[in-house]
Amino acid sequence: MQAIAHLKLRADLENLERTRTLVSECASAQHFGAARVSEIELALEEAFANICNYAYAGQPGEIEVNCFAEDGGMVIELTDSGISFDITIVDDPDITADLSEREPGGLGIFLIRKLIDEVVYRREGDKNILRLFVVRES
Repeated sequence: MQAIAHLKLRADLENLERTRTLVSECASAQHFGAARVSEIELALEEAFANICNYAYAGQPGEIEVNCFAEDGGMVIELTDSGISFDITIVDDPDITADLSEREPGGLGIFLIRKLIDEVVYRREGDKNILRLFVVRES
């Protein structure tokens, strides 16, 4: 795996555009098509926003973003020191239920799982590491 970009910034929605631009540029440089880049952007936005809104429980914190070239695709890793939260064990929402009967939340995580080829979470010490692997179209 070859590192292609790194960014460390305050976990604040004000930094979402900067992060999205970095990841988009990495995906484009790795020869992802425009439609796939849009899907990657959307998944990244959901993951980034979840960290900003929930990881630090209203306290200041940081997010580290790393992009890696990997054979056949790209890896985006988001690292934070916030509250431990494994998105891979969250149940999918019931999208067949009537809107008035649905529980709030969970659609962002569901969307990430649908748009990203492999989602892996791990906790190392006090760090949450969310690994998003996207496969390049053939």
